[in-house]
Amino acid sequence: MTTSQFDHKLSGPSLAFQPLYQQVAEYIKQLIVERRWQPGEMLPSEFRLADEFKVSQGTVRKALTLLTDTKIVTRRQGVGTFVSEHTAQDALFRFFPLQADGGGAELPKAELLSVEVESPNTAVQKALQIKAKEKVTKLTRRRILNNEFCMVETIYLPNTFFPDIAKRKDIPHTLYHFYQTDYNQTVLKTQDSIKAKLASEEEAALLNIKCSEPLLAVTRVTESLEGKPIEYRESMCRSDHYHYQVELD
Repeated sequence: MTTSQFDHKLSGPSLAFQPLYQQVAEYIKQLIVERRWQPGEMLPSEFRLADEFKVSQGTVRKALTLLTDTKIVTRRQGVGTFVSEHTAQDALFRFFPLQADGGGAELPKAELLSVEVESPNTAVQKALQIKAKEKVTKLTRRRILNNEFCMVETIYLPNTFFPDIAKRKDIPHTLYHFYQTDYNQTVLKTQDSIKAKLASEEEAALLNIKCSEPLLAVTRVTESLEGKPIEYRESMCRSDHYHYQVELD
């Protein structure tokens, strides 16, 4: 090719001290953030990317392997490399770890209880790295497994990243796919903190359990592909016949 559609950004100062394959990986990641390729779309071949970036195919292959390991792209044997997409199935195995005892992974339903726009409290400010004057949208909902309420969630979303989400009438059960398709916010990773607590009267009423029954209190900070916190949630999970399952690889 005589001209490159990718502007030769590999020589930028922010990448100069990284190994070449990491430079390529970072640049491909940035192109994905900029929506050069849409979620689920196939990337150009290794040969074409190598030609565009003026590097070897081996360097491109190492870069794509790094992006595959971090789940930014997905490689399909004999087909190609695709931008990862947060489908309902993906969300089930990566982002919803609560399971019924003796049962396998199951995608829960959600009942949206309320949507409010408010100023963030101190915990929300810290988690989302925002100031007190900024507004967040708070979603409160219950999760349903096996036809019973298993979790109460309070989700905080910065209005900067999710403008007018409070006006939406079509907020789905699977939020991470919704963030990606409607707000161009792709979830890269989450960080969960878990503590034991006793159910308050309000929590007990929402979950149809007795007051002071044990719960798992899970706080989660969700980070976007750009490395920014885009969601903070507090989940109160039943523990009578549910468990929190995490897989490490």
